[in-house]
Amino acid sequence: MSSVQTGNRPSCAQVLMHLLRQYDVDTVFGIPGVHTIELYRGLPGSGLTHITPRHEQGAAFMADGYARASGKPGVCFLITGPGVTNAATAMAQAYSDSIPMLVISAVNRREDLGMGRGRLHELPRQQDVSRGFCIWQHTLSSAEQLPEVLARAFQMMRAGRPGPVHIEIPIDLFPAEMPGNLKDYKAAPAPALPGCNGDTIATAAQWLGEAQRPVILLGGGAQHCGDQATALAEKLSAPVFQSLAAKGIVDERHPLCGGANLSFSGVRERIENADVVIAIATELAETDRNLARENYRFGGRLIRVDIDPAQLVCNANPDLGICGDAKAVLEQLNLTLPEANPQKNQATSDELAQIIDGCRQEWWPGSEARFPWVQALREALPEDGILVTDSTQLAYNTNHALPLYQPRSHITCTTGYGTLGFALPAAVGAALSGSRPVIGLIGDGGIMFTLGELAAAVEQKLALPILVWNNSGYGEIRDFMDEAAVAQEGVNLQTPDFVALAKAFGAEGCRIDKPEQLGSAVAGAWKRTTPTVIEITVP
Repeated sequence: MSSVQTGNRPSCAQVLMHLLRQYDVDTVFGIPGVHTIELYRGLPGSGLTHITPRHEQGAAFMADGYARASGKPGVCFLITGPGVTNAATAMAQAYSDSIPMLVISAVNRREDLGMGRGRLHELPRQQDVSRGFCIWQHTLSSAEQLPEVLARAFQMMRAGRPGPVHIEIPIDLFPAEMPGNLKDYKAAPAPALPGCNGDTIATAAQWLGEAQRPVILLGGGAQHCGDQATALAEKLSAPVFQSLAAKGIVDERHPLCGGANLSFSGVRERIENADVVIAIATELAETDRNLARENYRFGGRLIRVDIDPAQLVCNANPDLGICGDAKAVLEQLNLTLPEANPQKNQATSDELAQIIDGCRQEWWPGSEARFPWVQALREALPEDGILVTDSTQLAYNTNHALPLYQPRSHITCTTGYGTLGFALPAAVGAALSGSRPVIGLIGDGGIMFTLGELAAAVEQKLALPILVWNNSGYGEIRDFMDEAAVAQEGVNLQTPDFVALAKAFGAEGCRIDKPEQLGSAVAGAWKRTTPTVIEITVP
């Protein structure tokens, strides 16, 4: 058993920080507690930047936003017990959307585990809390396990279907002495991502090459292969339809891109009448179709590409399943297929324009009044901008009607687990991940879930516009109640003065009620060294 550090050898906490840097982690999100004091002893000089949210749910949402924007795992440090339970909802959101997230938490001393002695922060079985929404968990029984456990965690997040990994470290192990010197500890090399065998590619290429009306469906797992997906569409003269998680992977201005409109009948009809559909890194789930429960009735052949073999048969059995990395598979296909036919591409583009135009006839009540806001937001968002959205009325319109131009431009919780309060902390995480401009969009109900994270954004001096769509309640649910002839109950809220609230936090605030005011409000926010809450009052 490891002993407490007494000499020059590194502690378990120091090795942890060193290895995280080796795995290209630069930022961690966490709130220290009495159980993690010795963990934080390893932080100074490690090269890691520590961000302090105001609630552990905010920590995991920030890590989520960071991961989606950067493509690298987001990392959280949590205390024993309440730190883990507070972060549970955000971890579940990450699990639902297959976001790589490494959660390092404390747990009680090894001799106390499972003993029910009433120790501080004690849970009978803490690991059971996260068991339902992690792709892997491990509790260290000795400090020496740490390098191997971290290596497994990163391999799973980098090479398989990603999701949260939870590593528990008993508090008596943080100061435990480790063998050797820090420089002896190195990250395991990233594995080569799996492609597939030549026969399978040949079959897929033959089917696609012979197809007269092919369709490409893209899911969130294809974030790293926008160029390859665009090239495939051009070679096949095929329309590309993207899930909300995939929005922006193919530039939505491209004449062969049908945007994120999978729920509309014209798009459904085009998919169902295709002679070959290739579905790439998508679950084909109802959340990809904006909650339309009925799956597509594929009239032709279905090819599915996914890194997770189980996903190849989830929601629809394929005629050909290709288990492999989407980018590697698309590169192989593109090498096999003939060059693009400009005349056929133009014909598909003309057909697609009619389909998308028809989608507008199916927009739900209230959408027409919000379209000017969608247009104003598109004009305010830079070419490479990232839009982070919560579950709020305007976001349901931006999901479909606001075109995005690059991968990792759309970070949303309106699909999958669908929790409220995501957008503010996720926007903070996205803004901290790099230099791309970020806009957050959240409702007056949702922001109250995680309002405290505005303090973290102020602390980080982020030039971050946060749009608050204030309809004085849970507007979308209110509309559903009206539609179902259910009396409005619990959906009309007393909301605070968000402008005054922003200033109380040390942020800026302003209030607008016309779309033409949005551009200047956002432009002003970019010039500040503090976040700006832009309250949009909805009549």
